[in-house]
Amino acid sequence: MMIIDTHVHIGTTMNFDLRPEHVLYSMERYGIDFSLVSDIEAAELDHKGRPIPVQVTQNDSFKKVLEFAQKYPERIGVMPWMKLRTEKPDGEFVRLLEKNRHLVYGIKLHPFHSRVAPDDPSLEAIYEIAREYHLPVVSHTGGCEEARSIHLYNAAIAHPDIKFVMVHMDLGTDNREAIDLLGQADNLYGDTTWVPVQSTLKAIGRWGSGKIVFGSDSPIDGPDTYLHNRTGDRSLYQEYFNEFRAMISPEDYDNIMYRNAAGLFGIHW
Repeated sequence: MMIIDTHVHIGTTMNFDLRPEHVLYSMERYGIDFSLVSDIEAAELDHKGRPIPVQVTQNDSFKKVLEFAQKYPERIGVMPWMKLRTEKPDGEFVRLLEKNRHLVYGIKLHPFHSRVAPDDPSLEAIYEIAREYHLPVVSHTGGCEEARSIHLYNAAIAHPDIKFVMVHMDLGTDNREAIDLLGQADNLYGDTTWVPVQSTLKAIGRWGSGKIVFGSDSPIDGPDTYLHNRTGDRSLYQEYFNEFRAMISPEDYDNIMYRNAAGLFGIHW
């Protein structure tokens, strides 16, 4: 079984300490073939919407993930985390991207930790880069108005030549709105990060298996995020690795666990 995890992090900020060695350990132990990684240190606001006191620049955050991927290019891909509120992509960002284009697979937005919606006009500079370099845009959804999936849907409709992924499909909800939106834009996808298997099954039933990619947020609950959560309870991802396989066809399972991601992000071995 092959697995591509499209939603992995490194970085130390707020109450998180996510280390590259945790990513490599978890990939080895739980059979993850390739991970797309962004650095949480580019987050602008904390969980309550307050500015994080010590800010890391967008470019320094980008460099940190690039250094990780440069050591393990066959296993680690880069998705730079964009600072939607306080920065714009500048000349240095573009130079880093061009020099390392072979390591960069997408662009990461986090409206919850910026409180800027994906359909805000201020993001056009980011979308121009995504268009020019043929990079999908991956965005957190859920937790505040700016992060609702409808705003990413609006961005997808306004930019039909860019592919968009709704991470979490509206975290902390029944995922109904996100699932409804999946079928209304050809360039809009969802991921499985903290999404109950039953919601993913509903999405497959309505729109087919080509609309979902596997993602986890690893190692947000520690190096063994794929096994258990912070309290020691069985991880949701154990259900995706095991019971989920018997609920759908082998072709659908492979689509979600790696084929869709390989096609969407241009991942080749």
